[in-house]
Amino acid sequence: MIRIALRMLMGDTAKYVGILIGLTFASLLITQQAAIFVGLMTRTYSFISDTSLPDLWVMDPEVEQHADNKTLQETALQRVRGVNGVAWAMPMIKQWIPIRLPSGQLKPCILIGVNGATLTGGPPPLRAESVESLRKIDGVLVDEVDLASKFAMKNPDSGREDRALRVGDVLELNDHRASVAGTYRASPSFFWDPVVYTTYSRAAKYLPALRRVMNYIMVKANDGESTASLAARITEATGLKELTPSQFKWATARFIIDKTGIAVNFGLAVLLGFIVGTVITGQTFYNFTSDNLRYFGALKAMGAGSGMLIRMVVAQALFVGTLGYGLGVGGASIFGRLIQRSNLAFEMPWPLLVISAVAVGFVCIIAALLSIYKVLRLEPAAVFK
Repeated sequence: MIRIALRMLMGDTAKYVGILIGLTFASLLITQQAAIFVGLMTRTYSFISDTSLPDLWVMDPEVEQHADNKTLQETALQRVRGVNGVAWAMPMIKQWIPIRLPSGQLKPCILIGVNGATLTGGPPPLRAESVESLRKIDGVLVDEVDLASKFAMKNPDSGREDRALRVGDVLELNDHRASVAGTYRASPSFFWDPVVYTTYSRAAKYLPALRRVMNYIMVKANDGESTASLAARITEATGLKELTPSQFKWATARFIIDKTGIAVNFGLAVLLGFIVGTVITGQTFYNFTSDNLRYFGALKAMGAGSGMLIRMVVAQALFVGTLGYGLGVGGASIFGRLIQRSNLAFEMPWPLLVISAVAVGFVCIIAALLSIYKVLRLEPAAVFK
């Protein structure tokens, strides 16, 4: 009987294609918009993902996300290092500062200073030549993607920004000389300002005179040491806030969601895909069932019970739903592949595919319920009228 149901479904080509288009559109829009949202949220904490060595991030208790500029006292570093269970603790500076390019243009950037001896917290992938070049006098590292984009300079002859920054160019940070000693390649970031790495002592020199310049302390636990226990001891000994990398990522993403309308915007797009898919699929599937009531009536007159008719309708809905879901997810995957070289964020992890499948499943259930109701009310004698 299931085979008969599928033949009935595909026998009406126009309605079969209409149902398939509705489900494909719903699956495509839900998956695509959700993947772009996930990609954007992933970029909000890409800096934390790239800085993968520490087990704990120690910071001021008022820090809400990694772009916060709240600073710590220099004595906090030694206090953290004195906590039992700490293998090492390294300071980090992360501050906004204007940078003057060789062309004279002034652009904002994020200056990150890491320990000059170990370079712990440096950018990934930190190539061997970049490690050595960072130790050069006045050396800084620049993302290779930013050389011809965010750090593009005006050509005095053409007046256009068509001159890329190059290794060896001299920069100026707060009236101090800096030299582009090398490049690195970081993950795409949600924040638009370029990031420049240098040593901790050099970064402290570049920044305006402040009593406090340290933003974070990166902590590594001893082998076999519980991160939760170590975090509790650090809080008890210093009164500072500590977060694991996953907690720090979630805090940053939650801050962006709470302070902007990004979640609402993408949520409305996903909801629109769900509603449009439900309306198109439900209406077309209902019309398909209505046009085939005589066949359902004949089967009912021949002894098919309500359970069998329900299974037939559900099989039709599941079949076209599975096919539409596959086509929609495939279309979203192709879209993601086409834009992977652009600046558009796109991330499609497997939980997102599960959520999309559940959403399409609900669309199919709604469409099936509308049709089942009419089939169950059908009188077998109606087929002989």
